[in-house]
Amino acid sequence: MRIKRDDCTGVVVDIQERLFPVMEGKEELLRRCRMLLEGLKVLEVPILHTEQYPKGLGPTIAPLRQLLEADGPIEKIAFSCCDEPDFLSSLGKTGRKTVIICGIETHVCVLQTVVDLVEGGYRPVVVADCIASRNPLDKAVAMERMRMEGAVVTTCESILFELARVAGTDQFKAISRLVK
Repeated sequence: MRIKRDDCTGVVVDIQERLFPVMEGKEELLRRCRMLLEGLKVLEVPILHTEQYPKGLGPTIAPLRQLLEADGPIEKIAFSCCDEPDFLSSLGKTGRKTVIICGIETHVCVLQTVVDLVEGGYRPVVVADCIASRNPLDKAVAMERMRMEGAVVTTCESILFELARVAGTDQFKAISRLVK
C-alpha cells in the first residue's frame, strides 16, 4: 500500500518536558522527530499534537513546539489520543485517513492510540525511529503488538521520501537536505 501525502496527517504524541528526559535514546529521538516534522511541513502535511496532563508533565519540548501548528496542543488525560473528543474532531476535520505517528511512550500512549486508530478505520503509520520508551523492551514489545494490530511501521527517512514520491522537485531537495 502506497502512502500518499494528500491522505496523511502527522500526530505528535506527548513529547513533553517531564517525560522526554527519561527516554531511551532521547538525543536521536529529538533529531529524528525534528527531521520528521520539518519534512512534513515541507510536504504540507497537517500535524496535530497532544499533551498528556500538561500541568503535571509540562508542555511539548521547546525544540519541537516551535515546529508545530499554531493551534496549540490537544490536552488529554486518557492514554489513547482517540479517547479525547477534541483529537478525534481535529483528525476528522482533516478528511485524511492515514496517520503518521511519532511520540512517547511507545508502549502506553502510542500503542493505545494506534490500536484505537485501527479500530476507527484509520491507517496508522508508526515511525519507528521517532518513538521511544524508557525501557527498550517495552518499546520492542509494543512495536510487535502494533504490527499485529495492523499498523504500518517505517522510518523517518523512508516515509519522507515516500511522501515526496519523485526526485528533482523543490520539496525533494528540501527533504534531501534534512536527511543529510
